[in-house]
Amino acid sequence: MTMVDISNKPETYREATATGTIKLKTETIRLIKEGKTEKGDPIRTAKIAGILAAKKSSSLIPLCHPLPLTNIEIEITTGNDSKIHVTSTVKTRAQTGVEMEALTATAVSLLTIWDMVKQYEKDAEGQYPFTAIENIHVLKKIKLSAEEKGSVERKHKNTQS
Repeated sequence: MTMVDISNKPETYREATATGTIKLKTETIRLIKEGKTEKGDPIRTAKIAGILAAKKSSSLIPLCHPLPLTNIEIEITTGNDSKIHVTSTVKTRAQTGVEMEALTATAVSLLTIWDMVKQYEKDAEGQYPFTAIENIHVLKKIKLSAEEKGSVERKHKNTQS
């Protein structure tokens, strides 16, 4: 077993976005939206937990390279479908991608929500028949050279003018 040797790879702009959902009872979603969960705001707490988790990915995943992350964004939305959706985007300039960091941020955000609302999700036997974390996956990954990133940024700036 060995960590992949990236010594000879050039640093490039890297970005990855991962997403996932947690299915909760309708009543639990209502409590979250109304700010009435006993442990505090699960959405805000999950965002912080996701950011911290992304930064700790190489400590949690044995062969994952430690990376200098330049940005972590966690978006959490509640829908009318008894689900909370988490999308995490991680950016860096490094020799390897940030998919693991984005996946870790998403997974830990979802686990944090579960932890903060579990008292509302249990049935009479203390089980979780309705609660489920689902479909954690990478939505997209980007790898750009410095020249390509500069070109994209100039185009973006020109369209906003």
